[in-house]
Amino acid sequence: MSYIQGRCPAHPNLTPSRSRRSASRRLPAVPLGVFGLILAGAAIGLLGFGRYVPGGVPPAVPIALGLAMLLLAVGICARHLAAGRTGEQLFQLSRRRGSSRWNLRSVVRRPPRIMAAPRRSEPRPDPERVAARVDTGMLRAAAKEFLELFHSENPTAGPLGPRLAAVLHEIDTTGTYWHTPEELEFGAQVAWRNNKRCIGRLYWRSLQVRDLRGVSDAGGVAAHCFEHLTAAYNGGKIRPMITVFAPETPSRPGPRIWNEQLIRYAGYDQPSGRPLGDPRYREFTDYLIKRGWRPPERRGAFDVLPLVVETVEEGPRLFQLPHQVVHEVELRHPELPWFADLDLRWHAVPVISNSRLVIGGISYPAAPFNGWYMGTEIGARNLADTDRYDLVPEVAERLGLDTSHDTSLWRDRALVELNRAVLHSFGLSGVTVTDHHTESRRFLLHLEKEERAGRTCPADWSWIVPPMSGSQTPVFHRYYDTETRTPAFTTDPDSTTRALQGDPPAFS
Repeated sequence: MSYIQGRCPAHPNLTPSRSRRSASRRLPAVPLGVFGLILAGAAIGLLGFGRYVPGGVPPAVPIALGLAMLLLAVGICARHLAAGRTGEQLFQLSRRRGSSRWNLRSVVRRPPRIMAAPRRSEPRPDPERVAARVDTGMLRAAAKEFLELFHSENPTAGPLGPRLAAVLHEIDTTGTYWHTPEELEFGAQVAWRNNKRCIGRLYWRSLQVRDLRGVSDAGGVAAHCFEHLTAAYNGGKIRPMITVFAPETPSRPGPRIWNEQLIRYAGYDQPSGRPLGDPRYREFTDYLIKRGWRPPERRGAFDVLPLVVETVEEGPRLFQLPHQVVHEVELRHPELPWFADLDLRWHAVPVISNSRLVIGGISYPAAPFNGWYMGTEIGARNLADTDRYDLVPEVAERLGLDTSHDTSLWRDRALVELNRAVLHSFGLSGVTVTDHHTESRRFLLHLEKEERAGRTCPADWSWIVPPMSGSQTPVFHRYYDTETRTPAFTTDPDSTTRALQGDPPAFS
């Protein structure tokens, strides 16, 4: 057992004394008991005196006075004895605790409260598992807010009252609640609508939801992720899609997918110092190799990394992606034959897989989702960033551009040709892609639709504006509402760490 510092271990309503003067009140004063005994003797004397009272004095007077004094004496002595026992108990307890500084300000009138300390031998709970224990008050408020939104935008869903009452009752009895399929679909679509980093939200209502909340084992999660890649690819006509796995509950945390996207390419260090593949994932690649992943015998720039799925029971497990679910586009330039010699390619479906979907207070940590690529995501970022494939200098050299000074704008010219190759190749392969000018106009159309519906559209300017020719797009010359709304997609800092470095696992 343990006790709270500053509280008596046996009597929680007692507080430590604040001065030495209060120490004198630890035990009742002895003269008080002596006075009671003297008073009792005087009372007995008065009673005896009443038998021989002189004439003129009524006998009842000394007898009544004696009885009153006797009762008072008995009360004083009884109080003295009770206080003495309590004070002695406290004194003995304080001696056992190593301190006698307990202030007996009032006699204890309720039974003592014993607080048990956690066993030191038990491991501390994992932070992410503790986080799953949502405060029911907050969960009730979040559920109410979401259900009001759902019913206001879906009049055919029926009355709000009965559904809200059922959900609140479920929260009170289980600590969580279960979305209906319609609520899950709407919540996922609105999370996309609220995603302030995404420029392609015009089609938020077209998001297809795969309800796999009953799947929580690593093998099942991986298998359905592979199915997601095939279904979303759709022969090149990319479908916006989300697959929702088991949620967090008070009794069990949901599964985690470590990879930032279902398809990512390995990064390797080379003796020359120039990395091979995607430098962003060098540490992650090293971690996977240490855990048993075997890269191709002949390593390349586009080796697909295995999928890592972690559950609380199994820990992190690695799954090699089947070749048939990895759909890639070989990059060619419409006018430059030598571009094919660069041997570049990129995967067709961008499935973000380490974000958390939050709907009405319920958290789904594994909910991979996709739209389709905007060309600049590949041509101006993945292939061009200096900490990624860094291909701009090589393209500029092959173009014969003057790279000796910046005023030749060789980077800008090479970047344009790299992006032209991406758009041309995806179009030639029949895979859905969009350019940044078209998507910017579509985003403004989305803003207009949201305003007509009486809603504001949150947007992060630094993400909405394309990474090339930003000032030439209409989204550049605007201010945006940056308030975060729910339902939402969020990315935990720990999830980002795992996606780039591997360790530490979510459930260690």
